[in-house]
Amino acid sequence: MGSGRCCDYVMKMMYLLLCLILLHGHAKASSPAMYVFGDSLADVGNNNHITFSLLKANFPHNGIDYPGHKATGRFSNGNNSVDFLADYLGLPSPPPYLSIKSNANKTQAFLNGLNFASGGAGVFDSTNQDHCLSFNQQINYYSSVFTTLAQQLGSTEAENHLSKSIFTFVIGSNDIFAYDPDKTKLTTQQYAQSMVSTLQGQLKTLYNLGARKFLFVGTGPIGCCPSQRAKSKTNDCNAVTDNLSTQYNKGASSLLNQLKSSLTGFSYSFFDTFSSLMQCIQNPASYGFTEIKAACCGLGNMNAKLACIPLSSYCSDRKKYMFWDPYHPTEIAAALLASTAVNGAPPLVFPINGMQLSAI
Repeated sequence: MGSGRCCDYVMKMMYLLLCLILLHGHAKASSPAMYVFGDSLADVGNNNHITFSLLKANFPHNGIDYPGHKATGRFSNGNNSVDFLADYLGLPSPPPYLSIKSNANKTQAFLNGLNFASGGAGVFDSTNQDHCLSFNQQINYYSSVFTTLAQQLGSTEAENHLSKSIFTFVIGSNDIFAYDPDKTKLTTQQYAQSMVSTLQGQLKTLYNLGARKFLFVGTGPIGCCPSQRAKSKTNDCNAVTDNLSTQYNKGASSLLNQLKSSLTGFSYSFFDTFSSLMQCIQNPASYGFTEIKAACCGLGNMNAKLACIPLSSYCSDRKKYMFWDPYHPTEIAAALLASTAVNGAPPLVFPINGMQLSAI
């Protein structure tokens, strides 16, 4: 078999395997629920309920490949990474917290897991302020959930449930996009340190509110997303942005290791999104991609000048594109990344993977 035909065969087999992953269940859940905190990479509809927010995705062409072909508020053509993380761990993808009605059985809804993620959110309260639920606001909402569960179930049962649950974090990208050395007067290293210092207090607060299993998804090479490439005359990655992402990831993973050493019962899994996605960017054919620079949906150069809106053009074969819009991965890229986070091995995910964390 010639090298070209062999490569085609391997790609077809990889695609078939991924299709099987998407269509079938993965594991019987070891953890009872998942609680999600983060930004637009994890938002499943919270921003739909924020009247004043301009950061929404509840309109076409978003959701074109989602069941029913409907826009749900996910910044994706279909499911996002959190949907896949939950599925691969044998759990339902938790609903947006703001969608839980006041007259609903809140206790049961809270026990099943919740997603607090909000498009535009960052570690800092100032990031996209007034257009999203900041990470601290997400924690405040979770605190009320903790109080409700403790009141309804008793502190012991509530804490037992939460200690077995997975707490997933996808946060940091928007703070990195917002970095402006002229305004902050900080170097990239100082800015990353400030992010990690803020993150430390936030994670400790969640630990004090019952969280024990931390699944942390690091920031990717966001300098390589279409919105950043389009700023370059040669469509290259933004080195400053990527460097800041790398520094933040190093700080966050080091922080998690410190917390494990100092906090009783604290366990974590860190997914190196940066390295994992760079493997796809550097060798796209091995993962079935033919377009890694331009967005599938958008307007302007590389479909990166404006977000995916009803007036935007979009690609016909989303499985060949790494990026759905100027900032977010396609459903197929999100599935690949989530699969590595749950079932992968060091150095891409450490010290344990998501499945091992769930089993603790």
